[in-house]
Formats: sequence, C-alpha cells, structure tokens
Amino acid sequence: MAEKNKPSAWRFLWTSEDIRQKLLITLGILLIFRVAANIPAPGVDRAALEAFLQQSRSGNFLDFLNLLSGGTISNFSLLSMGVYPYITAQIILQLLVPIIPALQKRMEDNPREGRQWMEKWTYYLAVPMAMLSAIGQINIFNSIASQTIIPFGFTPDLWLSSLTTLLVMTAGTMFAIWLGELISEYGIRGQGLSLIIFAGIVSQIPQNIQVILLDQTNRWILLGIMIFVIIATVVAVVYVQQGRRNVPIMFAQKAQVFQAIQRGRTIKTPQPFLPLLVNLSGMIPLIFASAILQFPAIVASYFVTSETQWVANFSTSVVNFFNASGANSWGYWSLYFLMVVSFTYFYTTVIFDQQNYGDNLKRQRIQIPGVPEGAPTQKYLSRIQSRITLPGALLLGVVAIMPFLIQVVYPPASNNAGLFLVSSSGLLIVVGVVRDTVANIESELKNRYEDIKLLTS
Repeated sequence: MAEKNKPSAWRFLWTSEDIRQKLLITLGILLIFRVAANIPAPGVDRAALEAFLQQSRSGNFLDFLNLLSGGTISNFSLLSMGVYPYITAQIILQLLVPIIPALQKRMEDNPREGRQWMEKWTYYLAVPMAMLSAIGQINIFNSIASQTIIPFGFTPDLWLSSLTTLLVMTAGTMFAIWLGELISEYGIRGQGLSLIIFAGIVSQIPQNIQVILLDQTNRWILLGIMIFVIIATVVAVVYVQQGRRNVPIMFAQKAQVFQAIQRGRTIKTPQPFLPLLVNLSGMIPLIFASAILQFPAIVASYFVTSETQWVANFSTSVVNFFNASGANSWGYWSLYFLMVVSFTYFYTTVIFDQQNYGDNLKRQRIQIPGVPEGAPTQKYLSRIQSRITLPGALLLGVVAIMPFLIQVVYPPASNNAGLFLVSSSGLLIVVGVVRDTVANIESELKNRYEDIKLLTS
C-alpha cells in the first residue's frame, strides 16, 4: 500500500535544483539550435529548392541526410549538414586505430590520454570533412535538380560567393558541434550531439503528419502504415537494443558458485555475468554505409556537365543510381542492405577488439569457466559477439531499406517514402537517445536520492 502511495520519481526532475538547471540549459541550447536551423545559407534559390524537394520524397540518401541534419536540408540552412561531418570524422579515426599500430599502442598504453587525443583530432578532421561535405552536397543538389539551386563554382565570377557559402556552411556545422558540447558539459552529460540530432528528428514529426493528411486519396492508409511502422520499429528497437548475452564469469579468489551459510541452510548468491550487447554498433553502420554509397555520386557530380558526351551520360547514370527513388531501384537498395549488414559486423568487430576483454579480464583476475585467460578468452568472446550480432545487423538492414519495402508493398506510398525513412531510421535514433538520456538522469538522481527509478521495468 505504501508503494502505491509513493510519490513519482519524476517530481525530482524539478525539485532537484541541479537537475532542473541542467534540463533548462539543455532546452535553451536546443532552442538556439532550432532557431539557427531556419536561417538559410547565402545564395539559395528558394523556389528551385522547394520545387526540387517536392519531387524528392523518395527515401534516398538526401532524405537520410535531411534526417541526420534535423530537417535543415529542407531549407538549405546554415546548419544543413548538422553534426554529420563530426560523426564521419569520429568513425574514420575509430577505424584507423586498429589499422595503425602507433595509434593502437597509444590507446592501449594510456586509454584516458588516448581518448583526449581522439577527441582533439576529431575536431580537427571535422573541419575539412565539413568543407568536403558542403561542396558535395551543393553539387549533388545542383546536378539532380532540374535547375540550379545555389550558384557554386570557383570561376572568376562565382569564386567569392562560393567561398562565402562554403565558409558559412562549415562554420554552421562547427557551431552545431559546439552547441552539442555545451549540452554535454553544462546540460545532460554526454548526450549533447545525440540530443541535437534527436531535436531535429522530433521537430519534423508535425510536418510529416501534415504531408500525409494533405494526400486526400491515400492519407488514411498512409497514416495507418506510418503508425504500424512506428509501433513495429519501437518494439523491435527496444527488444534488440536491450538484448544481451550474459557470459558467466568467476573471480580468482572465489568459487564459481558462491555459497553462504545462514541459519543452517546453504544459499547460493547470484552468479556474476559479463553482458555482451546484441547491437553494439548502434546507428553508426547506417551512417557509414550511406556515406560510402554517396561517395561515387559526389565524384560523378563533378563530371555531369562534361563536354564529352559519354562521360556526362555515365556520370548522370551514377548520380541517379546512388540517389535511387521508386520501387524499381532494387539494385541500390540491395547494395545498401548488404553494406549496412557488413558494416554492422565490421564496426562491431573494431569496437569489440578495442575493448580488449582478454587482457582486461586477466588483469582483474576474472576468468570465464573452462576458458583459458588472455587471447583464448578474447577469441571465445569474439565468437559469441559475432553470433549475437546477426539480429541487430538484420534489424539495421531492414530499417535502412524500409522506404523501398513500403513502396514495393504499397506503390502509392512512393511520393512519401522519405517520411517512412524518418519513421524507421529516426525512431532508431530517438529510442536510443531517450533510453540513454533517462539512464543518465537516473544516475544523476541516484547520487542524491536512494531507490530512484524513472521507468519501471
């Protein structure tokens, strides 16, 4: 009875002065980000951009980039790249660590100093990545659209305006990254960049619903499909994200089965486990596969206007293939699915090897029953991680090609496939961010109050 009358733990979010201050700072910074996201980049032809976007709701890479940027591409704002270049730079450095022995040795010898080095160089690498992304984004828009959206080129009459646009868009990306870091430092700890992306995705929900309702012929069917996609994605994401394989471990000083004598009875204490996550890579494979698949389109976009006819035709074909739309573009979506699944395994392997469970468990004198310490332990755990990664990899693959699957099942949804990309991929991000944010706030509250749980399991 006392448990039923117990006040909700949510009240501590406001009554705790420290938590309240962090939440207000976070909301204030997110508001600044949303205001800046509506300031257009210089030189954008608004009419041409709106005409292009109306015929581009196909769930292709541009829609995915619009998702990651928080909807800022739809108005080609100063923040139209969001924090995407920073994420790309972070992925590149993480992949370089196991390849370059000097970097791997630096991370293993002093992990704290290695993380600081990684953060510093991620910022440095984000600047040229932002410039390249801006150039590629502008060229792709101009090459796919029927008319020039933003005049760009380093010719005598365009170089000054093009340089201005390039610098402004790069500065916008670094401003978004800075806002994310402010949230991580003064707001909700460690969730800055995630909340920046989260705010952008959530801000698109009213507009997406409005677009569906304006389709008087198919709106109720589309709305039903969207609700089904949302429910199915949330259930699948929560199930897979929370999924883990508990590997039994034992300490050197204690027996595998802990026993205690109490009032003449033998009582077994809980068996300690090492949890291995089913989805260790999160959203990264989707981002990385999209970036790799978009690279040929970025390169080809420079040759679309070539005076050599076959070069121009081939470049146009490459751009159209890697910016696929419609239910007939099975080649692109099949390649996308395979790359997402492959990168899930690849990135999981890279992250898992960096954690170096074999040596770390050995130093802490922890052993898996029946498995020798050191390298055999690492090999044993890698084999388990590889097997349990399959459900997470398949889920990411299905989420990635969800717009294509919906177009195949229900062709009238082709004009709104981009909305279902937001419903599937966006929910994958939203659910993960909400889960991590709630866990972060709970840990803050537990430092001040005992037995605090915002969500009952």
